[in-house]
Amino acid sequence: MVGLVGTMPAYAETASPASVPLSEYGELPGVESASLSQSGNRIALVSTIAGERSLAVVEPGKGLLMKVNVADMKVRSLEWIGDDRLLLISSQTEKLGYGFTTDKAEFSVARVIPLSQSAKGGLIFGAQSDLVDSIIGNYGIRQIDGRWYGFFGGIQLMRSSTRTGYTLDHARPHLFRVDLETLAVRPVAGAAPPGFDHEWLIDAQGNVAAIFEMNLETGAWRLRSPQAGALASGVNKLGRIGLIGLGYNGASVLLSERTDEGVEWYEVPLSGGDMKPFLRDVGVLELYFDDSSGHLIGYLENGPNPRPVFRDPALANVVAKVRKAFPQDDMDMQDWTNDLGRIIVRTSGPQDSGTWYAVDMANLRAEPIAYERININPDQVGPMQVFAYTASDGVEMDGILTLPPGREAKNLPAVVLPHGGPHAHDINGFDWWAQAYASRGYAVFQPNFRGSTNRDQAFTRAGFGEWGGKMQTDKSDGLQALVNKGIVDPQRVCIVGASYGGYAALAGVTLQQGLYRCAVAVAPVSDIADMFREDVRASGQLNTTRASLLSQLGAKERWNAVSPLRAADKASAPIMLIHGVDDTVVPYAHSTRMAKALKDAGKPHELVTLKGEDHWLSRSETRRTMLEAAVRFVEEHNPAS
Repeated sequence: MVGLVGTMPAYAETASPASVPLSEYGELPGVESASLSQSGNRIALVSTIAGERSLAVVEPGKGLLMKVNVADMKVRSLEWIGDDRLLLISSQTEKLGYGFTTDKAEFSVARVIPLSQSAKGGLIFGAQSDLVDSIIGNYGIRQIDGRWYGFFGGIQLMRSSTRTGYTLDHARPHLFRVDLETLAVRPVAGAAPPGFDHEWLIDAQGNVAAIFEMNLETGAWRLRSPQAGALASGVNKLGRIGLIGLGYNGASVLLSERTDEGVEWYEVPLSGGDMKPFLRDVGVLELYFDDSSGHLIGYLENGPNPRPVFRDPALANVVAKVRKAFPQDDMDMQDWTNDLGRIIVRTSGPQDSGTWYAVDMANLRAEPIAYERININPDQVGPMQVFAYTASDGVEMDGILTLPPGREAKNLPAVVLPHGGPHAHDINGFDWWAQAYASRGYAVFQPNFRGSTNRDQAFTRAGFGEWGGKMQTDKSDGLQALVNKGIVDPQRVCIVGASYGGYAALAGVTLQQGLYRCAVAVAPVSDIADMFREDVRASGQLNTTRASLLSQLGAKERWNAVSPLRAADKASAPIMLIHGVDDTVVPYAHSTRMAKALKDAGKPHELVTLKGEDHWLSRSETRRTMLEAAVRFVEEHNPAS
């Protein structure tokens, strides 16, 4: 078994949980991501060092090799190009002009960052005047004849009529190969025809292995390869089918399809043959791919104790040892070398606010390398547990219960904190938002209501058409179970959430009454019909988008009855709305319209505007603002003491 050795952090002097400033929870974590170089000898991290958010490269035994200030850049991914370069992908919100189907969009940009000052770095597509300098998809990095190349989708511009520059013809991406040493660009595949979408898979040698094409209006699709021609075809009226990746040994293509019945995975041989179900009877949380080839190497099986399954017995043996050494529920292998000789592991959970380890399998050692919240002591982390209960209609449920540190779990004030999505789930690990409330004396309950993804597909499908219905009562049924256990005082509860969770918070005091003393809704959907219209408009009025949304939301006839905006005059408790003006997922107008409706109805409310913030609370400053406002509001209307 791997031995956990190394120097543990020098935590701050022990203090009461409430003495931890809220900023310690609201800041972006001290480590946001980490990546291993090809050899495993170097580690790149996006971390906060001496108060400065940086991209840092360290090498065990040699210390810090490089540090670059990334300030408030919205970093989305970080990966190595061999041992001497990094690929950093970030995003930024841009306003769009007349003629676009949406007013704002989030654009991704990719930068090559060399460790040597003599080596070339820069923006992918940045030197090409005929290309937009943002990427539309990262299709992988490959080493070909000793040289590194990246494959990216990009938007090709056309010559303007004045011949003095370039102009946008269409936004359908072409596929390009980029030499990651010189940043030279070479076209690989053309864009899809109008009304169609393309996806590509790149094999280990840098060739296009498969092309997936869909008619965005009808959902008709086909899969083909340059070598074997047509491989498979069909129709998905929801437009919800696409590539997952290459199968084991790169000999097949994996597809994911969602229908009204649920999600199915399929495998299609690249040499030609029937499309067959893949892992049909297995619940899968995550697939593992070899970054150097794109081949599937294993998966993480869903269940009470998630189990990694690898085709290669040697790799399976390594992973089993790692998971035995880190038995925490919230344990994740973040990155690894191809042979799993070196691995980066992140943990969180009881007495652990987030720790990153470098695992060396050759020497059976695991060294802690970074801590997400060094100023939160182990005894200041609120204890967490999975709390099982039964919904009022008999469906078995669970959720994550976080208790205030050092307090008896009896008759506590509480915060119900439903997750977003709604097709997601909460796990038994450190949650910065839940822990912030727990540090102030609240029990925090995060229900995995029907529609969540922590169980089988039937449980997820059970949430379709249940916005404001059983998905909502699942949350209050969990609250009642906590009351019945004597853990929570039913007279001292608020509901808080973001995105779909924000909708649930609004619904908790408009569609339901008398359960909660206040509601905090961050970036909430306030009206389902508005959300439907906005999403369809953003898609370009596609029938597939309409069908997909209707499948999830249910009959239009019930939307008004379960939209908090339409029930603002029934609000039974004060409401705080918090929203970023750069939100490209749920428009800021959802909160301003809700605030106006509450004002017109004479209902107590506050609106907090986050300037320069997106849907994901990507920046520390506005995340802190959100948290401080939300906790202050809950403490005002539902004191913990």
